[in-house]
Amino acid sequence: MKLVINGTDTEIEDNLTITGLLESFEIDPNRVAVEVNLKIIKRSDFGEHQLNEGDTVEIVNFVGGG
Repeated sequence: MKLVINGTDTEIEDNLTITGLLESFEIDPNRVAVEVNLKIIKRSDFGEHQLNEGDTVEIVNFVGGG
């Protein structure tokens, strides 16, 4: 299935949730915010939110500092 992830066309396996996508990229779900088709997805919904062909996904890392 094709998605646009952070502005890049990306081919991923079918039937992935946000949790599955993050796992495939070895991204800690507790350290990111995820937006799908301009809608911010609650972290508690990552495991249930099914990604679909053509979705646009933005993954934003939290950066600490002072």
